[in-house]
Amino acid sequence: MAAKLSQEQVDTYFEQGYIVIPNAVAPARIAEIKAEVDRMVADAVNLTESNDVLDLDPAHTPEAPRVRRIKSPHMNSDFFHAHAAEPLIMDILDPILGPSGIRTHNTKVNMKSAGHGESVEWHQDWAFYPHTNDDVLAVGIYLEDCTEENGPMLVLPGTHKGPTYDHHSHGYFCGAMDPDACDLDFSAAVPLTGPAGTLTVHHARLVHGSAFNRSDRPRTFLLQAYAAADAWPIADMKGSLEDFNNRIVRGEPTLTPRVVPAPVRIPLPYQPDAGPGSIYDNQSILQNRYFGGEAKAAPQPAHV
Repeated sequence: MAAKLSQEQVDTYFEQGYIVIPNAVAPARIAEIKAEVDRMVADAVNLTESNDVLDLDPAHTPEAPRVRRIKSPHMNSDFFHAHAAEPLIMDILDPILGPSGIRTHNTKVNMKSAGHGESVEWHQDWAFYPHTNDDVLAVGIYLEDCTEENGPMLVLPGTHKGPTYDHHSHGYFCGAMDPDACDLDFSAAVPLTGPAGTLTVHHARLVHGSAFNRSDRPRTFLLQAYAAADAWPIADMKGSLEDFNNRIVRGEPTLTPRVVPAPVRIPLPYQPDAGPGSIYDNQSILQNRYFGGEAKAAPQPAHV
């Protein structure tokens, strides 16, 4: 497919807060990404607890390894470091993030094992990393076919234009929203489904989450978050100025942040002895979980 977005797709992104592009990534490239994922996950057989690269599923044992996330693959793999600047992705993001350039903010590979892959509670990425302007988003790539049954990302269209919701529990940042404390209709959620190679883009302020994988098929999702080069993080710059500038993947660094009013909550304090850690561990302190028990009625699939 063409690397450039149509004007209709650009308009949909700004109006709804997300777009879904089926078959955006060629099968050969998907095979390369999966091979690198497999290489990185292979180390799980040597682990009894999570480390700086692999976040282990609670059911993990070295004999039956299960990984729920690869953390910051762009910092732990030459392949993923290069993939963060993939021209296909840069060309898709150009009309969305504007002329200032593009900076990688973070990357991850979320892995839902067949039959029990964990849910992710409703949240906004913006709650984790507010910036001086909200030209901040994430690109997702499904590495396997994603259906309603194996835990697709669910989004609430248009919520990127609304408030930043409270992501605290018991006074600590947990990275999740209490569904009963929000004026949102979660039954209106849209599942982002599609075949392997489907690419999604969602705004950092868009409310989203995902249910358990209750199918007999895994769901592996590469996520790469980006910000406009003139969007500066408010809560944490993560390293030195040199490190910050080195994350530019298109355009040039700037010392003049673009400041645009947007609702911000600071993602602090962390629960004692927890720190930023794993989203799964942080969300575990949320008492009123939306996905915590039985699966909810599945929303209707998105048109992709």
